[in-house]
Amino acid sequence: MSKLFGKIAAFFSNRTLVGVDKAGNRYFFVKEEIDGIMKEKRWVLFKGEDDPTSIPVEWICWLNGQRKKAPTPEEMRELEARRERVRQNVALLKKEEMERNSKEGNLRKIISTGQVMGPDLKSFIRQVPTGSEGAQDVEGLPTRDSLRNSNEKEADQEKPIPESSEPVGSGHTFKPGTWQPPT
Repeated sequence: MSKLFGKIAAFFSNRTLVGVDKAGNRYFFVKEEIDGIMKEKRWVLFKGEDDPTSIPVEWICWLNGQRKKAPTPEEMRELEARRERVRQNVALLKKEEMERNSKEGNLRKIISTGQVMGPDLKSFIRQVPTGSEGAQDVEGLPTRDSLRNSNEKEADQEKPIPESSEPVGSGHTFKPGTWQPPT
């Protein structure tokens, strides 16, 4: 039991504070020898409630070993300033797009949550084939299927099917189950 307590006490007494982020979370590391190999363990002590979403990306990379050196306070300030500039640019571009769309008259309906509505379903329905012969779509024009069926009927009437035991043709007149191999 004392051996375990000794390891725990050594673990916390040898830890080195690496840095503190904007939220007040503190980051530590300790070097340990495990199986004859020196390994570095890294961890964070949260200020207040344990909330992993409050850890900045740079510190996550350091904790996972993707960065060798911990982020400096200067680096964190520069990155935060850059992120703020990106947020401002995004807001400006959204505003310009809204103005351009309102001038063009193409302003889409916006739901109270700020999401843009989906496409008009009537245009989607016009693209879906109905499957019935001679069917008309919403605007009164023949559908692709009805045109294709009438073209196939005309081709079938124009060309007589030769009576042969070998398959012939380009495939447009093929009917499944009609060809039998010669016996």
